[in-house]
This record gives sequence, C-alpha cells and structure tokens, in this order.
Amino acid sequence: MKLKFTLIFITIITIIIMAFGCSIVFAANETKNKSAESKLVELKEKELSSLEDYEEAYASKSYGMTAYILHKVQIYSIPLCFLGIIIAAAYRYVIGVRHIETQEKGLGIMVGIVTLGVICQVLPLVFTIVVKFGRE
Repeated sequence: MKLKFTLIFITIITIIIMAFGCSIVFAANETKNKSAESKLVELKEKELSSLEDYEEAYASKSYGMTAYILHKVQIYSIPLCFLGIIIAAAYRYVIGVRHIETQEKGLGIMVGIVTLGVICQVLPLVFTIVVKFGRE
C-alpha cells in the first residue's frame, strides 16, 4: 500500500515539475508566431556567441566545445540530482521502513547520485585548470 502511495506521489511531483518547466506555443496568430520565431533566433544566436566565446577563451575549437558542454552539464545536473535524491530518500525512508534491503538500496542510490552531482559540479573546474595551466 505504501509502495503504491509513494509511486503515485513521485509521479505527481514529476508531472508538476514538468508542467511548470514547459511552455505552450500556439500557432493561431502570425504576429505571435513571428515573435516566437524571433525569440528562437535570438536564443540560437546567443548560444552560438556563447560557444564562440568559449572557443576564444580556450584558443581551440575542440576545447571550447568541451568546456561549453561541461558548463551545460554543470547547470542541468543540479535539478536532476535533487530529483534523484528525492527518489532515493523515498526508497530509504518511506519504502525502507518495512524492507531493510530497500532501505539499503535507497542509501546506495543516494550516495551514487550525490557523488555524481559533485563530479558534475567539479569537472568543469578541473577541465579548466588542466587545459589552461597544463598546456603552458
């Protein structure tokens, strides 16, 4: 019974997070379409200029692309780690009350996700240090 409640709760939380993270674009009005299209073009140009900035900072196209990707991973890893910690906590503290093996599984998942989160946050710094000071 608690397992069903936990799964339903996690599903509802995930749906709420997805709902607030998405926006709806309607194709009814051409002026709105053009403004949405212009916003997309602006976003694309902004990302391309950001990528070019990384390429200039690292003086290499491949190093710049790697630094850009690592920066994006760093940004998106934070909410994914929080979501993973919530799921692992549900395994450890909700489902694990009755089943010891599930409690241990939740702890293992939590340790893995926290470790992965720390790696994703530190990896861009390590990359910068190695590339900037290791090439000289």
